[in-house]
Amino acid sequence: MKTILIIGGGFAGLEAAIFLKKENYDVTLVSDRDYFYIYPTSIWVPTRESKFTDVCVDLNELKDVHGFKLIIDKLSNINAKANSYTFSSGEELKGFDYVVLAMGSSKLHHKGLEHTLSICGAPETSLDIRAKIDEIITKGSGEICFGFGGNPKDSSAVRGGPAFELLFNVHHLLEKKGIRDNYELTFFAPMAQPGKRMGAKSLEMLEKFFTKLKIKQHFGKKIKSFEKDGIIFEDDSKLNSDFTMFIPAGNGHKVIQNSDLPTNEAGFISIDDYCQVTHSEANNIYAVGDITALEGDEWRAKQGHIAEVMARNVAHNIKQRDKGINKFKGYQEHLNILCVMDSGDGAAFVYRDAKKSFMIPLPIIGHWLKKGWGSYCRYSKLGKIPRIPGM
Repeated sequence: MKTILIIGGGFAGLEAAIFLKKENYDVTLVSDRDYFYIYPTSIWVPTRESKFTDVCVDLNELKDVHGFKLIIDKLSNINAKANSYTFSSGEELKGFDYVVLAMGSSKLHHKGLEHTLSICGAPETSLDIRAKIDEIITKGSGEICFGFGGNPKDSSAVRGGPAFELLFNVHHLLEKKGIRDNYELTFFAPMAQPGKRMGAKSLEMLEKFFTKLKIKQHFGKKIKSFEKDGIIFEDDSKLNSDFTMFIPAGNGHKVIQNSDLPTNEAGFISIDDYCQVTHSEANNIYAVGDITALEGDEWRAKQGHIAEVMARNVAHNIKQRDKGINKFKGYQEHLNILCVMDSGDGAAFVYRDAKKSFMIPLPIIGHWLKKGWGSYCRYSKLGKIPRIPGM
């Protein structure tokens, strides 16, 4: 039985482990934490609608259900030419028939970033955000800013959706408590039209949403630095903030940038359409999810469902390769933007591909649809309910 090493326990890595086991490979998954974190539903942890444990699924339980081997450790070095992978514990894993890299991305660093918290950062940060929101609510009034940044070297390395969602959920929380008028909520971003990649109609609807909810906007100025009490922009203007939630743009994983693997300008791994790393000497390496350099239209974005498509394709492609068949599956035809943007009291269904884009408001029911997806994600991965084809 051929052996496969998968590094990364997020959407991409876990999906690869599940589907490669279905193809009867000997799979070892290495993750730097012992749980799978459902990032899209973490937006409710800061508002206390969900507990932290509601967003976590035990990887040991997933290991038992699917039959892969599990190691909890953090990757520290790659020598692709020698087929060798070294971890923080000092353990070296080598000699695997195939390797799938799925460790996600690093983040662009801004001066003073330590004065912000990100809902897309380390999972435990959601609890820190919750504590800050509780503190500001106890104070009785305040200024709260939400934003995200972009990477000029890779337009796909941006994650704005959770910033919008957390903003809307905090607005809803303050409304429920009857204290919304005591707070100034501001959304900021360095680009002139944040959300534009979702399409013109979606952007127009977002504008109406901001106006309706009395959310201020601060767009089109590059961020110079963050301070404890606000954000400084390139023209030295300042946006006051008692608490800043900011999602930095993604950047190439630090271990990858220090490896002998090929990357694009931003440090993301260069792959072909079949997710195989374009390495001149090591042809047994695949990469999936946020760690990769996605090719495609300017609006493309790294999302969990794309990561899972890539992972399923890799399982198929490796099996085809071992059978001597070249009927491989590519990821580029599946590139789209797809999300249910939650607002606490409803949601909007957002979709965009190369041919169309739209946003459909889903008052009330949309919130519960996203809640339902969170439960589906957990229980389908645990094998307690059937998986819907393609999900």
